[in-house]
Amino acid sequence: MNDIERRLTEKLSQLPEWLRHDLSSKDETIRARAEETLAAILAAALKE
Repeated sequence: MNDIERRLTEKLSQLPEWLRHDLSSKDETIRARAEETLAAILAAALKE
């Protein structure tokens, strides 16, 4: 596993339960907010 994969995997394993739940929501607004949050988390991980 390369460094980027390791960092992303680490961040994904640390996701809060509310975010995991909201990513599977049928409500488009809730899911979109969760997707934006996930994108920000992953972008920050890549900048580290």
